[in-house]
Amino acid sequence: MLDTNREIQELVVDYAGALRDGCIPAFLKSLTREEAKRIASSRQFQDAAEISRILNSVGFADKALIPNVSLFISRVNAEISSRLKKARASSRSRRGTGARPITKTEKRTEKPI
Repeated sequence: MLDTNREIQELVVDYAGALRDGCIPAFLKSLTREEAKRIASSRQFQDAAEISRILNSVGFADKALIPNVSLFISRVNAEISSRLKKARASSRSRRGTGARPITKTEKRTEKPI
């Protein structure tokens, strides 16, 4: 069972572990109201949390990946061109769907066989 009366030092350790493991939401859900109030008002916790963030980013900097957005951009460009093609096709089909009526001047130019 979880200890519901954790001291600031224990909360910092738990926060650092959650930060390292990538489960901050689980850490936040584990807090009681009293712990949350203590964290919010404790300058000691805020300073220690900032140090934990810095150490975590330095410790895992070599494993961090910079996201490659070229695939995303190419998919967006493909979607845009697809929509443009569909818009052109639908505008052509709207104009050419009905049969063109023959006007009186066209009837006169036709020669009987």
